[in-house]
Amino acid sequence: MSGLYYEEFEVGMEFKHALTRTITEMDNVMFCAMTHNPQPLHLDEEYSKGTMYGQRIVNSLFTLGLVIGVTVADTTLGTTLGNLGMTDIRFKKPVFHGDTIRVVTHIKSMRESKSRPNEGIIEFEHFGYNQRDEEIAYVSRTGLMKKKPV
Repeated sequence: MSGLYYEEFEVGMEFKHALTRTITEMDNVMFCAMTHNPQPLHLDEEYSKGTMYGQRIVNSLFTLGLVIGVTVADTTLGTTLGNLGMTDIRFKKPVFHGDTIRVVTHIKSMRESKSRPNEGIIEFEHFGYNQRDEEIAYVSRTGLMKKKPV
């Protein structure tokens, strides 16, 4: 288990996650298939050539999942009890096949749970960047975290 317990976090902490991921055409096509999303912006190259992007774009929900997933090993692996919410989700730039995504996490806030004495609530801010250091995604995520065992 490499995740941190509630007490090991501090407001203002920053994680520059070493794990990066290059998104493939297969990632995008399979995600669309698994979620029953037939949007031609993701699947139809000829259609997409006529859009403002000039090519297919990666499904934004895949991008969101990847940005959060990259953070897990450094922050919450085995120490979270679940997500309580995600807010203020933004996609600043489109993501294309072949883009390599890296993520930075900030700890925005934290508080002890009022109803669960062995748990705390942490607000994570995740910033996704492409290989050109352009911000491609942002999400504020609230997680219910375990405290260290007594």
